[in-house]
Amino acid sequence: MSAGSFRTIALLSILAFGLSALLFLSGLLDTFELKAYDYMSRHLNPRFSSDHIVIVAIDQKSISALAGQDISWPWPRQVYVPLLEHLSEADGVFMDILFTEHSSYGVADDNVFSEAMQKAGNVYLPLFLTDTREALSSHDAELAQKISMPGPVVPGISSRSLISPLGQFSSASAGLGNVMIKPDEDGIYRRTPLFFQAAEYTIPHFVLPYLVGKKLVTVQDTRAYSSGREIPLSGGMMLLRYSPDASPFRTVSAAEIIQSHLESIAGKEPLLKKESFRGKIIFVGLTAPGLYDLKPTAVTPISTGVHIHATTLENIIRQNYLMQLTVFPVILFMLAISVTVTASVLRYHSLSTSTAVFSTAVLTALAVPALMFTYGLYLKVIPALIDAVLSFAVSAAYSYAVEGRQRRFIKRTFDQYMDRTLVEHVLENPELIRPGGRKKRVTVFFADIAGFTTLAEQLPPEEAAMILHGIFNAFTEVIIRNRGVIDKYIGDSVMAFWGAPVSSGQDESSACRAAIECMEALQDLNVSFAAQGLPPVSMRIGIHTGEALVGNLGSDRLFDYTVVGDTVNLASRLESVNKVFGTRIIISRDTFAGAADLFLARELGRIEVKGKSSVATIYELIGFRDSATAATRDMLSLFRDGLELFRREEWQQAGEIFNRVLSDSPEDGPSAFYLRRCASPVRTASLTGSSDIIKMTEK
Repeated sequence: MSAGSFRTIALLSILAFGLSALLFLSGLLDTFELKAYDYMSRHLNPRFSSDHIVIVAIDQKSISALAGQDISWPWPRQVYVPLLEHLSEADGVFMDILFTEHSSYGVADDNVFSEAMQKAGNVYLPLFLTDTREALSSHDAELAQKISMPGPVVPGISSRSLISPLGQFSSASAGLGNVMIKPDEDGIYRRTPLFFQAAEYTIPHFVLPYLVGKKLVTVQDTRAYSSGREIPLSGGMMLLRYSPDASPFRTVSAAEIIQSHLESIAGKEPLLKKESFRGKIIFVGLTAPGLYDLKPTAVTPISTGVHIHATTLENIIRQNYLMQLTVFPVILFMLAISVTVTASVLRYHSLSTSTAVFSTAVLTALAVPALMFTYGLYLKVIPALIDAVLSFAVSAAYSYAVEGRQRRFIKRTFDQYMDRTLVEHVLENPELIRPGGRKKRVTVFFADIAGFTTLAEQLPPEEAAMILHGIFNAFTEVIIRNRGVIDKYIGDSVMAFWGAPVSSGQDESSACRAAIECMEALQDLNVSFAAQGLPPVSMRIGIHTGEALVGNLGSDRLFDYTVVGDTVNLASRLESVNKVFGTRIIISRDTFAGAADLFLARELGRIEVKGKSSVATIYELIGFRDSATAATRDMLSLFRDGLELFRREEWQQAGEIFNRVLSDSPEDGPSAFYLRRCASPVRTASLTGSSDIIKMTEK
């Protein structure tokens, strides 16, 4: 990736990320985030059904049962006495009912209830924080000081006073805690503080005195720990992990317990045995619709306060926590999505790829938080989702408006004479087509159609042009399929090269394969020409590998991505040398060195081309090694023996060898060439001073 592309990706990523982060930190996405949290709570929270925690419901059934005995709501406090006695073997009984005023049935009614709590020793009562009073009364201040804990409180949330149970009830209870919790701004109860501020005192949550008393929770340095593990609080609040199960806790009606206790006293078999509550944790709460304790939660629009407190206790005991990650991981996740989406859109410029990138980004923004949620880690969903959308929109808009025109121009231009993978490389590295060039090792291919002039003389110009077009079209497909680059068409010749703009490491083999496949394509074309009554055409190919200047060469008005240099000139000369040897494909030693594993070739000798003092060893490309017949291999071996004798200037013996080759292969051009030279050895040596070097005096 070029430095310019990297800068563009960085700038667009920062832009999209900055917009997303601004929306995230501004709080504008909070409402959507709360809904996403509720959805994950309903579908990803672990289901549990606990019988260790029991809800004793003061439900409509209980209200109606006692109303049938002329006991109306609110009940006399003596009604709770059989309830507490039947639950006396429970590990703890949380009475989620406020007893802040004296009973309307008289002092005796209060005393009976107080004595029952004292006797049970396992009853926890609620108090209620409020701002309706200006200050704590002396009684409430003394009580607040007594139950205060050094825990963390929610910043900015405090109450001036509290409403506590009657003094005799507070003294009789096993512990006191606050039940007043506030919902989120949309009225849903998703979290709760474990500690609350009332004046200068820190008041524990309703369930905390029980947990601390049983040594299930410890409070140190304003932090709460359960079994040595810190209870995760976000902003002083504990996220509640509600069970999606419709009935996560065993629930029994208060009327059934009262009736069971009366049956036990009467010596009858009770519906609910006292022993069935031994070691259990009991929450007594109001669930009847008319008692107005209905509270919506993240998993259900209808729940009760007692279920919220029970969930709080269950989360802590089972360490079933949901820890909200800080802003930093959210920012990192957003940044990763922004960079990935932007880089992908700017790199792969197609509708299908862009759609796939966008879909993958959205799925990632949803799937990663969902997966983490199942493991108790809450990573906010909406910021990353918005970031994916904005990153895609920004990068797609930039790509279309700024880079799209340039890329479409490049693609239209280069698609015509270059393999698509090479085009993609140019698109990713546009500096390759800037004016100028650089030295690279390339393999240059020249092909000339022999006999086309004769064919063209027999046809009208339009038909001749169409036939040439068909020939070039077949050759072009072969070259591009083998990852070559079409450089230019020159009359009835074509020039191509391998190794630029991308080198595959197999450029020589690719060029040789293209040469053989072009010959095969020409055979098919000649069959078509014969059917039209036209003479066949042949083709000569020259291939050479070496250093050349590669790049976008030309003027500002007209430029061409091409190769120039001696390597190109020699490849062109090798194409013409085919006429001397009567061959079809000649390659240089440099080309054959990179293709010898796959292809079979025979050395033709060393040549000195016109205008050059250097000598080049050349080979005739025969075909693929794997498909060569035994007869072909024997002929090549015999020719090699003859060439060796020729180099030793043993003219007669060499001529005999070449005659043997021609007897089996009468059209073998190289054998005929060397047989002629064997007949005039003096002239052969006089050309260059060496019989081993063949001097080419023509193109």
